[in-house]
Amino acid sequence: MPDAASIVKPRVLSGITATGALHIGNYIGALSIWAVEQDRFENFFFIADLHALTDPESVRPAELRERIRSIAALYLACGIDPGRSVLFLQSQVPAHAALGWIFDCVTPVSWLERMTQYKAKSERVTPSAGLLTYPALMAADILLYQAQYVPVGDDQRQHVELTRDIAQRFNHLFGETFTVPQPLIRESGARIMGLDDPAAKMSKSLAATREGHAIGLLDPPEKIRRAVMRAVTDSRTEVHPGDLSPGVNNLLVLFEVLTRTSREDTLRQFAGRGYGVLKEAVAAAAIGQVSGIQERYKQIRADRDYVDTILANGAEKATAVADQTLHTAMRATGLA
Repeated sequence: MPDAASIVKPRVLSGITATGALHIGNYIGALSIWAVEQDRFENFFFIADLHALTDPESVRPAELRERIRSIAALYLACGIDPGRSVLFLQSQVPAHAALGWIFDCVTPVSWLERMTQYKAKSERVTPSAGLLTYPALMAADILLYQAQYVPVGDDQRQHVELTRDIAQRFNHLFGETFTVPQPLIRESGARIMGLDDPAAKMSKSLAATREGHAIGLLDPPEKIRRAVMRAVTDSRTEVHPGDLSPGVNNLLVLFEVLTRTSREDTLRQFAGRGYGVLKEAVAAAAIGQVSGIQERYKQIRADRDYVDTILANGAEKATAVADQTLHTAMRATGLA
């Protein structure tokens, strides 16, 4: 029987952009999955601070520095173990920017212009060159680590598909260099919708401007309960399992993933019951989940040096892997 240390685990890479406050959708779609499955994979998790600059007019340097440490502390509070996963800051590994430029040169502009998030954000802000090309940098984030899998929310599926396209194009042009990754998306809860608008994905940007849109991981209990109790449902008053509106279905999904209840048992529990009962149950589940996260977060933030040390150690480990891949890519293109 092989020694456990000799077994090669598949590698995963994922990250969250350092914009806005993390919410329950980030936890369900990403952080909780990363934490639970740490022993299955060789894990690289990062904070995408370079991506935070794509809208430079909204950047406040002091706020960004504080947000980075807050997000890192929340990673840890949600169960990311630096003994089992490499946790690092994107900007502290220079290979990300270097490979990002190479991919800028490899990626057709038409591929970038068709990205859904670029189209949506371009309607709200004057698009920067970085906003257009950041999917190429995202591809560099992933491909630097030769990750087989990318655990993401369903809304990021298009970005992983573009990453696959870029890897295949580079391999075609310059020879086999990059592993072509697969998205790793949870079956339930892959896309949590806004409480105020079940047609829109719960997002950090919308949460910053719309009260009651999201459940923030650092929100106090009364704010969480208020947001859930005001959540949009429909004109009916009780749950009809065979005919669920988007808002009611979103609440049911929140309940089942937060309580680890199957869809069948969830529907059985709330069939024919009023929306008020469902909302009370969702609020209680959400408050119970984030209260534990918040307690661990407070303990972690109490020692400022701890977070900085974890990120510095993670950057050193990540750099060792990323630099090797970057050098291989540069040799393939004739740059080294």
